[in-house]
Amino acid sequence: MGYYNSTEPKRRNRGNFASGFTGILAGAVLAGVVLPGFTDIEQGIGIGEDTQQVENVSGVENVSSIVTSDVTEVVDATSAAVVGVTNLQSAQQNPFTQNNGGEPQEAGAGSGVIYKKEGDSAYIVTNNHVVEGAEQVKVTLSDGTEIDAEVLGTDIWTDLAVLKTDSAEIKDVAEFGDSSVLKAGEPVIAIGNPLGLQFSGSVTTGVISGTERSIPIDINKDGTEDWQAEVLQTDAAINPGNSGGALINSQGQLIGINSMKIAQASVEGIGLAIPINSAIPIIEDLETKGEVERPALGVSILDLQNVPAPIRQNELNLPAELEKGVVVESVAKDSGAEAAGLQQSDVIVGMGGDDITSVLELRQYLYTKAEVGDTLDIKFYRGSELMEAKVDLTEGI
Repeated sequence: MGYYNSTEPKRRNRGNFASGFTGILAGAVLAGVVLPGFTDIEQGIGIGEDTQQVENVSGVENVSSIVTSDVTEVVDATSAAVVGVTNLQSAQQNPFTQNNGGEPQEAGAGSGVIYKKEGDSAYIVTNNHVVEGAEQVKVTLSDGTEIDAEVLGTDIWTDLAVLKTDSAEIKDVAEFGDSSVLKAGEPVIAIGNPLGLQFSGSVTTGVISGTERSIPIDINKDGTEDWQAEVLQTDAAINPGNSGGALINSQGQLIGINSMKIAQASVEGIGLAIPINSAIPIIEDLETKGEVERPALGVSILDLQNVPAPIRQNELNLPAELEKGVVVESVAKDSGAEAAGLQQSDVIVGMGGDDITSVLELRQYLYTKAEVGDTLDIKFYRGSELMEAKVDLTEGI
């Protein structure tokens, strides 16, 4: 070791070192020795090798290794079930340019997962936002084959959609796992098409960062939360285009549909997926009915918090301490609410034994805890009086 003030000695030193090292390496090769650190065989945990030795004309053996691991085996077994989904829409016509005949153009692309093959048909689950507004949908298989697909149904609340396509070219189908047994730290693999089909079949790995996460969703983009999505959190990279793709466990089973990513400059490594146990009943409804059957009270509503305090007390005549609840704006004719006697300006504060403080909570209760045909106990204020009613739930949207 030493420090020099001129560069010339350094060059001589490098030359001597290079010559000596070259001599050592040449001697090692002639002696048939492979030096540590100069092998292409990975010495890692959980990695296996298929090794072939090929003798060349000089008599020196070249070692060729095929490295496999749990991840590569899972990807090999499942990646063909993940497809590209292209949303085609008619291009908006420019009155100052020549009409192009209105041929549908690509409006967006995402991913999808083949979950069922039955007779001449195959079924694919993807995200609602991937196919939203589509006039045509194309599915691109892992080998590049492109086939037409039909949208059987979509659900804006869970961001799921089901497609149907011809099964002639379909060979692999994903196996559903059980998302209810997932634990934080469990390894997972995300497969999809980030940034479009040019990166089709991209694989990222990570762990389950959290289960049963609740993420507020503004469905109609009015600045108010409409829904709480129950999702899995993972640090496996999920980017635009991964939407609708597969989140796979170490057994190669589908345990989530990649859906969202928190895209902020200060946030990294937070990917979100719809748990497969929550998705399955939605998938079944979309496949068989084209929509999700959900119960309805038969009222239009708004948050009491959005009503100015003077109106709450002077026009609705509510108790001064009541600040949260759901105001009935109108009651649908022949609905369960009308039959139960609910009226305009009633303020719902309880449902089925749960406190209701907002439209979001009311909708969450109806869509996750109740079913069409149920009779719910409703608590509400009419003026300053707390009242109760039993409402038969009918089918809604």
